[in-house]
Amino acid sequence: MISGAFHYQRVHPGQWRERLALVHAMGCDTVETYVPWNLHEPREGEFVFDGLADLGHFLDLTAEAGLKAIVRPGPYICAEWENGGLPAWLTGRPGMRIRTAEPAFLAAVDAWFDVLVPLVAERQVTRGGNVTMVQVENEYGSFGDDSAYLEHLADGLRRRGIDVPLFTSDGPADYLLAGGTLPEVRATVNFGSKPAEAFETLARHRPEDEPFCMEFWNGWFDHWGEAHHTRDAADAARVLDEMLGAGASVNFYMAHGGTNFGCTAGANQTAPDADHPHGQYLPTITSYDYDAPIDEAGRPTAKFWAYREVIGRYTDLPAAPVVPERLVLPAGEVAVTEELSLAAHLDTVATISRSNPPTYEELGLTHGLVRYRTHVRGPREPLPLSLPGLGDRAHVYADGELLGIVDRAFPGEPLQLQVPADGCDLEIWVESMGRVNYGPQQGDRKGLVGGVQHGQPFLHGWEVATMPLPGLPTDLGGWQPVGEAGPGRPTLYRGSFDVARPADGFLALDDWRKGYVWVNGFCLGRYWSVGPQRTLYLPGPVVVEGRNEIVVLELDGCDRPVVAFEERADLGAPTTNPLV
Repeated sequence: MISGAFHYQRVHPGQWRERLALVHAMGCDTVETYVPWNLHEPREGEFVFDGLADLGHFLDLTAEAGLKAIVRPGPYICAEWENGGLPAWLTGRPGMRIRTAEPAFLAAVDAWFDVLVPLVAERQVTRGGNVTMVQVENEYGSFGDDSAYLEHLADGLRRRGIDVPLFTSDGPADYLLAGGTLPEVRATVNFGSKPAEAFETLARHRPEDEPFCMEFWNGWFDHWGEAHHTRDAADAARVLDEMLGAGASVNFYMAHGGTNFGCTAGANQTAPDADHPHGQYLPTITSYDYDAPIDEAGRPTAKFWAYREVIGRYTDLPAAPVVPERLVLPAGEVAVTEELSLAAHLDTVATISRSNPPTYEELGLTHGLVRYRTHVRGPREPLPLSLPGLGDRAHVYADGELLGIVDRAFPGEPLQLQVPADGCDLEIWVESMGRVNYGPQQGDRKGLVGGVQHGQPFLHGWEVATMPLPGLPTDLGGWQPVGEAGPGRPTLYRGSFDVARPADGFLALDDWRKGYVWVNGFCLGRYWSVGPQRTLYLPGPVVVEGRNEIVVLELDGCDRPVVAFEERADLGAPTTNPLV
């Protein structure tokens, strides 16, 4: 089996068909995809299976493209996806023990699988469809060894109609395979290099299982503030040749990576060390290009052609793809002409009052901005103002003046706050980034999780207003002409551009610092001047002929309110995949 990973939720549905055709043309006979639970059940009991979440249509298109399908339904998927695919409404519950046989977690999984699994089951090869394998759990050996949990998942899949082979996937190490596998369920391994060693380890544990690399890491993902990871095409093709020459099956991770649209990018948390006693929080960028053989904009790369040449040594290839010249919106600037203070908008929404600052999860909010307000009684000498457990980034204002920015990803010295005799008004604007998708810190909460301390005492008596993201409020009013640009409070900007013929675009925001971009109401994702990503990918199906609206939410203040289209993507200066 020669498979390619393609996450439907990371590609605009209007582009699924053409991108799947390229996966097939590269030489793949199968496509593999994860199913992110939190995309399909954003609120408990409310299920979504349309647009980016139309899994049924996606699987039908894979069959039309001549591809079999491997489905990895979770409930945990990792994938550098927000919270590893688990819903925040679930992981935010006090005392919730995820990925175990704890009854509360199993009950939520069972309710989800009751909805999801029949959709997959009816498309199995045993029923005339193309789904040929289904995963039980994902890299579970990297998390725990609760065999009762894995058995519950496997039994639940079979009970709901899955009769194609089940499998697990783990790293090629003894302790990972010992904790993450089940008897009578096929085991596979994930790695980027040294296939002979990996398959030897697999064979020691499962001599009856044929070698299968379920994730061949032919590229890598990026964190904000780091370099852009790439992998040499010739080197990746050499490892592929070694695997196929050994008679192994392989799944390219990724064949086509796509984009973390909206607020779907996850994060990682490093283990504690001397420099980071609590570990380092590493949010993932918007692009999920992954240095894959098919790039973020759906174009074959040198890796595509190198893989096709290797695959052709072992199987008959489909006809080479006819790659048309890509239409790209012409380079040029788009001026934004209107602005709206986010504070003015939040002044119009309902607020709640709490003694302690509530978390996002307590507010029923997955992602967005939350404004916390309180009055601090004085006088108080200068003392550190600390936000323990902050998730994830906060602008702190005292009597309307910016005291500083506190950032979980880039921690600095504590802010100092002196309070006059008549007290001061304290505002803390919190932005959430991705929830941790891998490791023991998964399920982290957002907001002022540990409260606010001035010196030792906590501050109480908070008024809270929220702006959920990634959707834009429908009641935005009070737009004004853009005034003098410069550092300031979070601000929405609006402009437009005209298009004679819809096409893909690459948006650069070099004069902006941090925020979000929407085109015609579709959220392209986050931008951040720390890089490495410079441009955001705009899918052609989002663009319409004629007038198009662009909205930018800038959090830190821009130098010049102008967005530029460029002719190609710029994901930053490259460095090497760290696991090769």
